[in-house]
Amino acid sequence: MGKLSEAQFDAYLKKIRALAEGKLDAMQKDIEVTNVFPEEFYQLGIKNDLYRCSLPSQYGGWDLSELQILKIQEEFSRGPGGMRMHLHYAMDLNWRPLYDYGTEALKKELMPGFQDRSVFTCWAVTEEKGGTGADIQTLAVKDGDDYVMNGEKFLISHTDCCNYAYITCLTNPDGDKDHRLSTFMVPCNSPGYEVTPMPHMMGARGAGHTGLKFTNMRVNKKYLLGKEGQGLEIAIHSLSVSRVHIAASNLGMAQRMLEMSLKRAHDRVTFGKPIIDRQAIRMKIADMATHVHALRTMVYDFAKDYEKDAEGEYIEEKAAMCKLFSIWTTKVVSDEMLEIFGGIGYFEDCEYGPVERMYRDARAMWLEEGTPTVQRITISRQAIKHGGNLEYLD
Repeated sequence: MGKLSEAQFDAYLKKIRALAEGKLDAMQKDIEVTNVFPEEFYQLGIKNDLYRCSLPSQYGGWDLSELQILKIQEEFSRGPGGMRMHLHYAMDLNWRPLYDYGTEALKKELMPGFQDRSVFTCWAVTEEKGGTGADIQTLAVKDGDDYVMNGEKFLISHTDCCNYAYITCLTNPDGDKDHRLSTFMVPCNSPGYEVTPMPHMMGARGAGHTGLKFTNMRVNKKYLLGKEGQGLEIAIHSLSVSRVHIAASNLGMAQRMLEMSLKRAHDRVTFGKPIIDRQAIRMKIADMATHVHALRTMVYDFAKDYEKDAEGEYIEEKAAMCKLFSIWTTKVVSDEMLEIFGGIGYFEDCEYGPVERMYRDARAMWLEEGTPTVQRITISRQAIKHGGNLEYLD
């Protein structure tokens, strides 16, 4: 398709917003009960180019800038949280680890499949007993041209719809903390690969979350990403970018919650005048709007840095800052939204939009791809390294 003109891109953003607040919102009512995405959802994603738009053109994509990708994410994040979780992953973490670290042969084989979802992955790092870092316990032992993998993963998204899994595991038990781990892109039909069920979630319904178990699973060396011992670097780099996509999702949710709150505040009349005219409500609106604006400027600033240098000095720090502030933004905005709506916001059906559902959906962001505490650890480490200074592009 090639580069989109500015007018074409703006039209695409409007199209995705209409999809999110139209067909996707309508579809979610049944998903809240079934907890499963219907095939129609995936087909709508393909039809509306949501699996391919963020890809490089050599693999069927549009060569979008990072800022354009984040703007698309902001629009579909106005819709149901589970679908947002799936599409946010599709836009970045689904394909980027292979693109950044896979061999040319593996990329030639698998990268074209991302555009129509014939290749879809899950990101299997977290463990119940081993965390998400150098203490990972899933072990892969080299055996000829294969590795034999044993272990378990926990709280893994998209296991219901993927056919490959990025698995970070221990390959060098005696190595230092930075070189103990490796990452593989493993076919889910590999003998010894098992999905283990988990309970349903509070919000973001429909997005499959399970555990994984690997029993003497053989993985050919061709599926190794990067070099042996590079797994922690791959995880940190891939998550650094993806965390900004979480922030863009929070931005889309917060923007829609602000808009719904404004409409309700104009319509709700007490003691003879709309509550939008009351100073207490205006103070809430001011806080909501300020957080949304500040978050948008942070996300856009990151995009500029990333487009200049994806391995830049401040990428990791700014990404963690974006996610941390985005969590606080959705907390402030969703809490104020519920108070502005009052009792009608607590019910499932609301004429102004999915207030109750969005309030629940937003809470997944506290945990997805790193808690606020994890972001603070990353930020503090980088802030100490940089002496508290950040650089900005004109």
